[in-house]
Amino acid sequence: MHWLALSLICAFCLATSDAGAKHWFRQAGAIQMVVVRLGFSGLLLIPWVITFDLPVLPWQFWAWMALLMPLEITAMLMYMRAIRDYPLALTVPYLAFTPVLVVLTGWLILGEKVSNGGLFGILLVVAGSWLLNFEHTDKLTPRTLFAPLRAIVINPGSRLMLMTAGIYAITSVGGKAAMQWMPAEQFGAFYFAVLGTLVLVLATLYQPRSLHVVKHGWLPLLVVAGFMSVMVVTHFLALAQIEAAYMIAVKRTSLLFGMLYGAMLFGERHLGRHLLAGGMMVAGVAAIAL
Repeated sequence: MHWLALSLICAFCLATSDAGAKHWFRQAGAIQMVVVRLGFSGLLLIPWVITFDLPVLPWQFWAWMALLMPLEITAMLMYMRAIRDYPLALTVPYLAFTPVLVVLTGWLILGEKVSNGGLFGILLVVAGSWLLNFEHTDKLTPRTLFAPLRAIVINPGSRLMLMTAGIYAITSVGGKAAMQWMPAEQFGAFYFAVLGTLVLVLATLYQPRSLHVVKHGWLPLLVVAGFMSVMVVTHFLALAQIEAAYMIAVKRTSLLFGMLYGAMLFGERHLGRHLLAGGMMVAGVAAIAL
């Protein structure tokens, strides 16, 4: 399958897993939602992973894995709290800040300069986030002009997702470092299988009640975890065909799918403005990536 189709399927599956988690597990705890999203999705990937002819993995690979696993779990906890308790339209779009933060950390830590396209992309992402929180006013003043940006910090859901984006800015770099010892088309499934196994082991040892999530029914579990697993597989199948920048730019259309789900399933308002803002953020990611 062509990388573009795979990337769009990946985006759709991520948004569908988000919406399913919010719909079926809104009464569950954040830890239970992590068990579903990471634990059960990793479990579904294990049969595929055991078919791999894995290379010999050096200690450096496992050091990266040991560093990344707790960060991934922490990020997913915040992610699940955000989409469970707050509108999808005001949470999932802030994942678009991950490439923005990668650009900024690269400049601050490594001295990498931002291109004109990258700077334009950052401005588009910021403008999109401003529009997401914009409330109509008849009079534009400095206070009303900056109110949407203050709302990002004030809104707990947006703040949680911004922190999540910050962690993903770290794990994306670490994952790229670890992937040098394994083929890209194998790494993602292996990574999530290990992560999911770790989540289930920790839940069994320290939070056994979180495994009671099965009381919500096997269909919700299979839908949420299944779409998450397909997201992982299509993500890395697409990466095997095309440069990561192109694939990630298309994958970020997941925030548009998320906004549509928010309007259709949860009655979230202002769909037109949210889609315009989300489109600006996707365009910003594309400008940064390309």
